[in-house]
Amino acid sequence: PHNPGYVMAGAALLWVGWYGFNGGSQLAADGGAAMAITVTHISAATASLTWALWERIKHGTASLVGMVTGTIAGLASITPASGFVGPLEALIIGAVAGILCLEAVHVIRDRLKIDDTLDVFAVHGVGGIFGTVMLAILGHASWVGQVGGVVIVGLYATVISIVIAIVLKALLGMRVDEETEVTGLDLAQSGERAYDMTS
Repeated sequence: PHNPGYVMAGAALLWVGWYGFNGGSQLAADGGAAMAITVTHISAATASLTWALWERIKHGTASLVGMVTGTIAGLASITPASGFVGPLEALIIGAVAGILCLEAVHVIRDRLKIDDTLDVFAVHGVGGIFGTVMLAILGHASWVGQVGGVVIVGLYATVISIVIAIVLKALLGMRVDEETEVTGLDLAQSGERAYDMTS
């Protein structure tokens, strides 16, 4: 990203909004909602710290963008479990999520060479799957239900995504030409640039 400060501001907005997302799922202003908000905060904070620590151990430095991506990993990972776990379990989920999702980013981006914009699958997908399975590991749900749910949702999302991609490719095309990739879609589609970068 060209502006880490904006990334941090956006992540902060997501973090605050996630309280309403997880706490609001209780459909009541009660202790269950308060606990969901509490564990959401604990998981997000812990994941951001473990992401930064793991990044520093592996690469010698921790980045602001990495730290806030860790925050999002903690939020995504606690979401399936937020109504069922307590603070200590949220701490465990967040701690593992920060490292697990960072490693998923490296596998998807570096080894598989997939351009996962904003590392969405590595953070939300891997984090969400991890949080879902953690419910079974922590004894709050059945293995069959959690793993079966992950498999069914994964298959459904894959099939629907392939169908949508085929339709879009037939109607609009999936790629732009090389020159447009270099100059950017802003100029090609809108006739203007958000940033005029000259070398």
